[in-house]
This record gives sequence, structure tokens and C-alpha cells, in this order.
Amino acid sequence: MWTATYGAWADELPPDAPAAVTSTVVRVYAREEHLIPRSYVVLDNARLHELPSSVTVLKQPVEARYTFNATGARKGRAEQTAVGTVIESDSTETTLMDWRDGDTFLYKVPLGGNRVLVEETCLARRPGMPLSELRRRLHARLAPGAHEERVRFPLDAPRSGGLAFGASAGFIHPGTGYSVATSLTLAPAVAQAVRAGEDPRRVIWPHSARIVQALRRRGLEALLRLNADETRDFFELFFRLDVDLQRAYLSGRDDVKGTAAAMTALFAAAPLRLRKKLIF
Repeated sequence: MWTATYGAWADELPPDAPAAVTSTVVRVYAREEHLIPRSYVVLDNARLHELPSSVTVLKQPVEARYTFNATGARKGRAEQTAVGTVIESDSTETTLMDWRDGDTFLYKVPLGGNRVLVEETCLARRPGMPLSELRRRLHARLAPGAHEERVRFPLDAPRSGGLAFGASAGFIHPGTGYSVATSLTLAPAVAQAVRAGEDPRRVIWPHSARIVQALRRRGLEALLRLNADETRDFFELFFRLDVDLQRAYLSGRDDVKGTAAAMTALFAAAPLRLRKKLIF
């Protein structure tokens, strides 16, 4: 069973995605508090393992028209790292980001059963911030619980050669680290393409998605150049954007127009000192 906690925006997921907990109140703290009008879901890992009767798991390789590499992301240089602990709380709200203290942020998400996961998170760093430092910062905020969750994955890993899917295919959002919702959404479409005798690569990486990924990579490089104060300014501007622009950048995998509009709007609203860091 997977032990990691997987979260996603509810409107990114397919309708049958198994949710363990859904938060209808989602907050972000940058310079000010922001209430995000989107629901946030923690996935039910046990139900994710329940395959439909139409799926057969093979114990050994067989000859196939297509073989997909879905073994996870390859190594990258920029990483997201986090250390979390589970505390007792009846809160049903999600705090997506709390940037009010330093260059790392606190992430809080309810797990159900009077439990909340609290993670000290370094959004993006090259190389990644050591887990020992994140653990020290987390424990300076609150006493550790019985369970510790550790996170480390690349944000700029290249796609694997040949056919790949999920993190191996580069689905990880370079600016946020999310990929699970994209994988769950695209899997049926890829399967349908194979069944129809079409090239599944056109579903996995259409031209529009490649453009969006390139734009997001530029966004990652901008984030890597910001100090703590500039990072708070950046996210203050981002979460002041219209929610449709936020959604386009965070979730619009093949939405070239929306992604570019979000980046343009943030740049236009940024002060000159921040614009200098966003141009390269």
C-alpha cells in the first residue's frame, strides 16, 4: 500500500476518483490571507489499489503492442522536499500554503478520523533542501506526532525515453509538484487510444501540453531565483489573480492561452524589483 498522502484539486480529478477527505475551505497565506474557491481532495490510497474486474495484472512480461514505463520520475536537479507529522485535530480545512515564516511554507490537510497532516515544505530548490533542516523547522513549530511523512521528488526531471506515463513521462507540474490527478485523468484516454489502434503518445503529450510544460518550466526557473520576501510577494500576487487564471496555471495542462494569460497578468501586477527576477 502507498504510504504517501496524495492531494489534488477536486475539479482536476475524474468523477470516480476515490476521495478519503474533501475540504471545501482552502486557505493560502502570503502577505495576506486568501480563501480559494476550489475544493481540495485527499485521495483514498486503499481504494486506488482496487482495480476493476476488466483489468488483469500479469506476473511476467508478455509480448505487447505498447509497453509503458510508469516507474516514477527520473532524477532532476531542482527538487521539492517536505517533512510532515500527523497531529490530532478535528479541522476540516486545508491550508495549501502558509508563507508567513521564512523561505519554506506550512501545508495542512485533514486526513479524517480527527487527524491532520502538517508538512514543512520547500516548494522548489536546486539542490533540494535537506530533510533534516525541514524536520528541524517543523519541530520548532510543533511537537512531532507518531507518524512522519517524508517527501522528495524532482521538479525538472526529463521524460524517460520511449513510451512513458505518469511521473516518468514528465507529468509533474514544475511549479507545484502535482501529477497524480493528471495521471488518473489521462489513463482512460490512453487506454482508449490503444484500443482504437491510435498512437497513445498523442494523448500523453499533445503539442499544446508541451507548450504549457515549457511555460511552467520557465515559471520554475523564476521561483528558484526568488528570496523569501520575494516569494511571499510572488504568491500574494498569484492568489490575487482571478480564480480562472489561477486554475489555468495550476491545472490547465494543455491550456496554452490560460497559462500565458495567468503569467502575463502576474507580471503586469508585479513591482519592478520583482519583474527583474521574472525575466530571463
